[in-house]
Amino acid sequence: MILDQKFVNGRVVTLDPAHPAATVIGTWAGRVVGLDDAVADLPARRVVDLGGAVVLPGFVDAHNHLAWAGRASRTPDISSCATVVQVLDVLRAAPRTSDWLEVAGYDHRALDRPLTSRDLDLVGPRVYVQDLSGHACVVSGDVLDVLPAHVLREAQRDAEGRPTGFLAEGAQTAVRALRLPYSLDDIAADVALGAAQCAREGVVLAAEAGVGGGLIGSSPLEVEAYQRADLPIRVQLMVSADRLEPVVAHLADGIRRAVPLGLRTGLGGDRLSIGALKLWTDGGMIARTAALTSPYEGMDTAGQLQDDPSLMHAAIVDGHAAGWQLAVHAIGDRAIDFALDALADAQHAVPRPDARHRIEHCGLVRPEQVDRIAELNVVPVVQPTFLWAYGDDYSRIMGPERAPWLYRGRAFLDRGIVVAGSSDRPVADGKPLRAVQFMVERLSREGTAVGPDEAVSVEEALRAYTFGAAYACRREDVLGSVGPGRFADFAVLADDPLRCEVSRIGDIEVLATVVGGDFAHDAGGFGGE
Repeated sequence: MILDQKFVNGRVVTLDPAHPAATVIGTWAGRVVGLDDAVADLPARRVVDLGGAVVLPGFVDAHNHLAWAGRASRTPDISSCATVVQVLDVLRAAPRTSDWLEVAGYDHRALDRPLTSRDLDLVGPRVYVQDLSGHACVVSGDVLDVLPAHVLREAQRDAEGRPTGFLAEGAQTAVRALRLPYSLDDIAADVALGAAQCAREGVVLAAEAGVGGGLIGSSPLEVEAYQRADLPIRVQLMVSADRLEPVVAHLADGIRRAVPLGLRTGLGGDRLSIGALKLWTDGGMIARTAALTSPYEGMDTAGQLQDDPSLMHAAIVDGHAAGWQLAVHAIGDRAIDFALDALADAQHAVPRPDARHRIEHCGLVRPEQVDRIAELNVVPVVQPTFLWAYGDDYSRIMGPERAPWLYRGRAFLDRGIVVAGSSDRPVADGKPLRAVQFMVERLSREGTAVGPDEAVSVEEALRAYTFGAAYACRREDVLGSVGPGRFADFAVLADDPLRCEVSRIGDIEVLATVVGGDFAHDAGGFGGE
């Protein structure tokens, strides 16, 4: 046999207990043929000398927003501003997209005061400022003027009862509807930019968390944009539950609603595939709209559910019956209660033992909810980097009793729950290694300990971003470890996270990312002839 590639002189951490370490990897047709002695003497069309670099299974990001990340990378950003005056200076200098002015990175916590529509009116018409969380925005007065009365009833108001221009959740979705759709060519270009970011960070599979509708959809034709895009990595698409339509199916099928043509989880190939059906049940912590059972500390709000509970419940039950894996966005503990109840009802109506439903974020989990997640075989898809980036703020708004429940790790693992790591890029830093460091240290960027009892080992954290995330995406048979028959997908690192100081893990350089045996990213120059 002649191998396609033979990777030699590497320090391979396979994360496979049967063969935990290796120095040689042989690949053919995009898959691993064997390790060490099994391939050492075989000829290869190309031999890649890794020069002693560390090789890990390629990282899997189970919840990512490629199009949004790509668009944010080319959109004027105000996240570094400290005052409203600085924001307005950025806006005045920013280019318009069609007849809209779009700006990213708004964080009310970082400014001297909240931004308002009256501020934006000083810049011009059709100004849309995206909140960092993706769950809210601030718009100019002319945009408020064209919104329906029922939307304006949801708007934030000042002491005199006037809309401030800040709109969250459903009201924000109504504003986005005025701007959408983006063109397929623009979406494809943004997807390619977002995927390239992932490749530079060692990610070999990214699950795009919502296409075709919902909070972050860009076009009703969005899947075509991913087909057009030049993808350096593997991509799995979660389809928005907005796409469910009534169908007249055979009575024996038990399906009331489905995505047209009966499309569901599992369609596609190794590079681009359909994953879970995405549903939203609440908002986000940054926007203070995540649904809690008790109010945010020092506030008179406990967040909100995303929609009429009966409608959300029906979407979960119908999506399950139609054969979908479900990815249910639920951050606050009240939303998690709702999600677990609905998933239990769905399983009772149509038992599917390996449905492998997921709760996206699973941000604030009470102790008794951990047991229920285990009982229902639900996969929590967490974003530990949220607490590295925003841990001080989240701890403050949760208070001392609830802060230890944020984005759990240890409690899940101790109950046999598979934990899937993800980033929610671009809401927070997308680097898997940054998240791994937080999962072990449980320290915010400012050094605050957030739920230290939830700390896990480095190997357990790495497994969350390899096997665990692959399991959530139903690809654990080919991703998550390095071994024969699995995809030849690796992250090549400058240091070994299992051996270096934990405080340095997040800054380890990704020298290369290999997807199907080919270099998707090659900062180390390994692919040169």
